[in-house]
Amino acid sequence: MKLFPHAHATHPQWAMAAGLVVAQLRAQTALPDYATNPTLALLYITDHYAAQAQDILEYLRNELPEVTDWVGTVGVGVCANNVEYFDEPALSVMLCDLPADQYRVFSGVAPLGLGFEPHTALIHADGHTPDLAELIEEMAERTDTGYVFGGLSASRGDSVQFAVGGDGFIRGQGLSKGVFHGGLSGVAFGSEVALVSRVTQGCLPVSKSRTITEADRNLVLKLDGQPALDVLLDDLKVSLDQPQQALEKVRATLVGLTSTQGQDEAFIGRTGNFGSDVMVRHIVGLDPQRRGVAVADLVVNGTELAFCQRNMQAARADLMRICAEIREELEPEELPLATAQALDATQAEAAPHPARRMAGAVYVSCSGRGGPHFGGPSAELQIVRRALGDVPLVGFFAGGEIARNHLYGYTGVLTVFTAEA
Repeated sequence: MKLFPHAHATHPQWAMAAGLVVAQLRAQTALPDYATNPTLALLYITDHYAAQAQDILEYLRNELPEVTDWVGTVGVGVCANNVEYFDEPALSVMLCDLPADQYRVFSGVAPLGLGFEPHTALIHADGHTPDLAELIEEMAERTDTGYVFGGLSASRGDSVQFAVGGDGFIRGQGLSKGVFHGGLSGVAFGSEVALVSRVTQGCLPVSKSRTITEADRNLVLKLDGQPALDVLLDDLKVSLDQPQQALEKVRATLVGLTSTQGQDEAFIGRTGNFGSDVMVRHIVGLDPQRRGVAVADLVVNGTELAFCQRNMQAARADLMRICAEIREELEPEELPLATAQALDATQAEAAPHPARRMAGAVYVSCSGRGGPHFGGPSAELQIVRRALGDVPLVGFFAGGEIARNHLYGYTGVLTVFTAEA
């Protein structure tokens, strides 16, 4: 498998940005280490272009007729190798060179049929879709691995998704031009498409984990038998007698939830922050009368809970950790001297090298992360590049991140398409 061509551009006029992207893609497909006839495109646009989504898709399909399948969505920002475009008009595209019988594009108009056995899937979804968590879990259950990845569209305007397959749509389900609103869409991959995927958290625990012993839908009433509100105030060292100070502390606090028993394994990772089993949710209210804490999710007795806060250093350390794990898993133990020099971690500016066995990558990060949370513009993507090297990469900043059968928040999901050794 050769490297995946990828391109990105920003311009107030979508046609100029799209033209720049097409020129970059054509130039890369002429290079010896890049795929020359890729058929699957991943397309991400910022919400500045959301109203022109159909025009952008049609332009790219006309300019790149050899690319038969397109998937993607909109975000408040988009990712590329070493750079993020946040709150500005931009698009990012990667052309994936995969066997045609090893992937299928799906959407509400063309659902995944029975003739294809998915191994995993890249999912884009509208956050307003009813029963979304159940739909994600159902999709994961349909795969051999139980693993799906992706994220929720994020837009201050139209929330759009791209999904068009070369094999057309199902007869009788209406006409579609490949741009959708609502529901789920994406691309399922067969067992021959090798992937490595990791979740990185961005929050640091500020309390020990406790078991929810009484709950009412999204209201946590007791933790380890104690009133949840009293536990929260005690952990934050604040009192309702000083409401302004207490509310400021509570607003900066979130909760980490997991059904995994054993706090050392589930909550505290090697970088000191949450492990990948933990789902972070907002505190949405306090109930002084019932001494409860309301969170932005349904909770049940037996769930483990820890209070947490966003933390830049923990986020940076954990992102570097997952990148290191991916590198260690993919790079062979012994290399010729010339190849080892090409793969030197200090040579982040060097051209992509096939010996890395990374054909391309998809990074979905929370819209609440981005450069400012990591210390500066594009800092998050620069960390990825320094750790993985100059690997083709696309992605977007989402309204929620998907990994395995979970819907996360404040996380990053990094997935790498691996090539042959």
